[in-house]
Amino acid sequence: MLPLSFRLRLFLSFSLLWLLFLASALYLAGRAVEGALRGHLEATLLQDARRAAEAYRLGQAGVLLTTGGVYLHLYAADGEPLVLTQPEHRLPQGALQGVGETPKAVWERGFAAALVRTPLGLLALTQDTAPIELALAALRRALLEAFFFLFPLGVLLVYLTARLAALPLEHAAREIAGRSPERLDPVALSLPKDEFGGMVQAVNGLLRALREAKEKERAFLAEVSHELRTPLTVLLGHLDRLGRNPLDGEALTSARATAERMRRLVEDLLALARGEAERALNPHIVDLKALAGEAAREQGVAFRGEALEVLGDPDRLLQMLRNLIANGVRAAGQEGVEVRLLRQGDWALLEVEDRGPGIPEDLLPRLFQRFARGPGGGTGLGLAIARAIAQAHGGEIAVESRPGCTVFRVRLPLLREEEEA
Repeated sequence: MLPLSFRLRLFLSFSLLWLLFLASALYLAGRAVEGALRGHLEATLLQDARRAAEAYRLGQAGVLLTTGGVYLHLYAADGEPLVLTQPEHRLPQGALQGVGETPKAVWERGFAAALVRTPLGLLALTQDTAPIELALAALRRALLEAFFFLFPLGVLLVYLTARLAALPLEHAAREIAGRSPERLDPVALSLPKDEFGGMVQAVNGLLRALREAKEKERAFLAEVSHELRTPLTVLLGHLDRLGRNPLDGEALTSARATAERMRRLVEDLLALARGEAERALNPHIVDLKALAGEAAREQGVAFRGEALEVLGDPDRLLQMLRNLIANGVRAAGQEGVEVRLLRQGDWALLEVEDRGPGIPEDLLPRLFQRFARGPGGGTGLGLAIARAIAQAHGGEIAVESRPGCTVFRVRLPLLREEEEA
């Protein structure tokens, strides 16, 4: 069975509603007219019956005339007819039971009657219902003709309404169906803020999210390349030395260390991409001054600081420092970056200051999120990795920035005596 389109389902639903409404309205109209005609005839007969009974009690029966299509009949108390002015209107015995001084109405086939008890017997006033039946028959024909005229007209209007209502949705469906996976720009449709407009807005939001995800994917690949370029260059240099001197033990050791750092870096990048917050550390007693000096020398920036020790993973801490220094070099160049290390109570405070253009205020709250882009280039993945490493060591990282001066501050807990022992 083929699925029905939205327009067809809408058309069929409203057509059915229109059929039920029209049939109910015409039926109720017919019943209302029939009730009004019958009610008027019944009220007239009851009023005439009360007047006739009153005349009989006052001895004025001779003044009553059977005019206007109303016939007077008189029955004995046992139901035997005494006077029948219209034999076809003779009432059955059952209809004459229980008649009192208050008139009551009785409907028989072809006529209606009003009965009342008088001193002379049971008085019955009857009138033909043929005119009412003729009027009702004419009314039914008129209502039937109205139905056959109004129903197709209503169905046509329902079709036009369903087509008009479904038109924006059909345009949106054609626009979206014609898209390729590479075309992720919003659907350019101007719709009112109704259900269809909300649906298109939701689709546009999804397209924007997909486009941002693709941009972040490309940025992630670019940042991975950036993060791996430096250790790969170092590794190739050591391998070149080994090629010229296979017995160079220092070069072999450095090559192995660099390869291990690259392996750890790849694991960090995968963990960061997967959203993993916890990372396994390889803790050592780290001479933070030597580590920071090494990172500064690698990138040709100034360094000054005092000898401090922390408990941490030297490879991870070196990676964090490289990321922060590289971020400053991109913003201000090697000459505009300075690395400082000092004691702050029980904490080691690492500061990386650059004299670049500064970070926009709207970017500061999300600077350490993945793929947040600063004015110096990059994607923010390096800063996200730096924050994750600092937090994994029980520390924290913060930034202050204004035009001409940006300072990244990393606080790490100093090595305690029991940890050193």
